[in-house]
Amino acid sequence: MFATRRFAGLLIASFALVAACSSGATTAPPTAAATATPGASTGGGSTVTIGMATTSLGAVLVGPNGLTLYIHAGDSATSSACNGACATAWPPLAVASGQTAALASGITGTLGTLTRTDGTVQVTFDGMPLYGWKNDKAAGDTTGQNVNGFTVATPSGAPAVSPSATVAGY
Repeated sequence: MFATRRFAGLLIASFALVAACSSGATTAPPTAAATATPGASTGGGSTVTIGMATTSLGAVLVGPNGLTLYIHAGDSATSSACNGACATAWPPLAVASGQTAALASGITGTLGTLTRTDGTVQVTFDGMPLYGWKNDKAAGDTTGQNVNGFTVATPSGAPAVSPSATVAGY
């Protein structure tokens, strides 16, 4: 009897895992240090890996937490227009001292960093600073698309649309 219950429990857990993995969003396999979230870091000496997922908007870049990354129309390769309340709503993908950023296998592009006005080091992709969005809660969410000048970051480096450069309204 115990073996039957144990088998049934394993079977149910397997179905739950399959259902979770087939939710429509796919991400690159996480690395051991893939616990960083936009606006936070995992500590020195680790790697922050940027992956890719397929969403309703097509292929997008995702942070180590599996959530969609965004770019802002008002940014440049050397500065971020999103500070203060904006950076609270749109946490920058940051690396701590000793950390590096890397692209998951199969993604091509150029990673870089810039130093923000608050001194944190933000990751850039093809010259654009990367951000999370406070309202995205699950892999595949793209609720920040076209909000206040932000658009999903794509593996091609081009914005999904041409947003305005407005940064107000958080």
